[in-house]
Amino acid sequence: MGKIVPVILSGGSGTRLWPLSREALPKQFWPLLSDRSLLRETLARVSGDGFAPPILVCNDAHRFLAAEELRNAGIGGARIVLEPVGRNSAPAIAAAALLVAEREPDAVLCMMPADATIADLPALHRALRAAARAARRGHIVTVGIQPTRPETGYGYIELGRPLDDCGRVFSIARFIEKPDAARAADLVASGNCLWNAGMFAFTAATLQAELRTHAPEIFDAVAAALAAARRDGDVVRLDPAAFAAAPAISLDYAVAERTACGAVVPADLGWSDIGSWDALWEISAKDGDGNVAAGDVMLAGCRNCFVRSDGALTAVVGIEDAVVVTTPDAVLVLRRDQAQAVKEIVARLRAGQRAEAEAHNRVRRPWGYYESLAQGSRFQVKRIVVNPGAELSLQKHFHRAEHWVVVNGSALVTRDDREFLVSENESAYLPLGCVHQVKNPGRIPLVLIEVQSGAYLGEDDIVRLEDRYGRA
Repeated sequence: MGKIVPVILSGGSGTRLWPLSREALPKQFWPLLSDRSLLRETLARVSGDGFAPPILVCNDAHRFLAAEELRNAGIGGARIVLEPVGRNSAPAIAAAALLVAEREPDAVLCMMPADATIADLPALHRALRAAARAARRGHIVTVGIQPTRPETGYGYIELGRPLDDCGRVFSIARFIEKPDAARAADLVASGNCLWNAGMFAFTAATLQAELRTHAPEIFDAVAAALAAARRDGDVVRLDPAAFAAAPAISLDYAVAERTACGAVVPADLGWSDIGSWDALWEISAKDGDGNVAAGDVMLAGCRNCFVRSDGALTAVVGIEDAVVVTTPDAVLVLRRDQAQAVKEIVARLRAGQRAEAEAHNRVRRPWGYYESLAQGSRFQVKRIVVNPGAELSLQKHFHRAEHWVVVNGSALVTRDDREFLVSENESAYLPLGCVHQVKNPGRIPLVLIEVQSGAYLGEDDIVRLEDRYGRA
């Protein structure tokens, strides 16, 4: 039998873990439980014997982050499918299925989100093997999680009859929407309901057939987006106009709840979708007072708290059942039982067009990162870090001039028709309108302090003339 093709969906924004998780750098790219990101942890679970190289579906804005994660994981042969706009899981997995079907329509795909955690890896592999067997018999199979508590944040699956010749696989009696607390307690007490974890297995051919039957508008839009896609090696850039025409809908609603060939594998995996700060507290190692502390944190007289700092020293005294999260540009404080309400804060930030809703002060780029140190009327100071061998685009600005001061490494600077080396404690002046570029020719990170001055300092005042990374 062929190997399972993992399809990792990495398009979510994880807003309930704000201010850490934001659209520009969502939770799947953060190390929340170990020194590896959630995406790296997910990739590791579906690598090795029995698995083909994965397909990673992500937002176009995250393509360099995704490629870096694959490279750091040492995974060869992976493919990246770039969504020009998020349309939920059904169009995303449809794109992967159609891509696989070009070469191997009978291949079994295993779809899973990039931002969950699973404690019992052998149990996961047993469940996936059972799901793959049923998928090869024409079923669309979900992995259902044995509930450990009456959870209102998850959907549920009610078990039907056992399927013949498929091992411990069952038909699906029905899907149940996220219940209230009383209904959730009844569902767990019944012993016949599972959490819906959003993990599915099916052959590429089966999913195509079910999409044509139950969601033809998705199939047609995604097929057109793939036909007109730009392909650069293992990277597939779906056509923006065609893909945007696909309805934004989950695979659950588009296919799983409509198909006659649905099935479920019950599994006890130690699973969590890490969908809130409270959920992260639940699964994290705690001290003797039930506290979780990460980063530069000091606690005194606290109980059952989650406190994390990715910025300044955060001291918390005499509180219980709270979440405190500090980043360089935002602080979140809330009761743990109100963790789901974080999305309301994010909605208000977006409505007010606040930058904190979308991006961090430190902004990652394919060449490294930059962060703002100070900003005022007609000036901004940034710290720019350029990786060894990397380079910024050849560019110009219409509204600002810049000074670059090298504080670490060496910079190879282009300014109009001149190229010159700038060493530590030296600087270069870039007048308004000049064509310029900086490269790091060395073996250590290049660190610049950039001082911008001008009437407008927005990031959209960049005209790229040449760019190694294919950005417009």
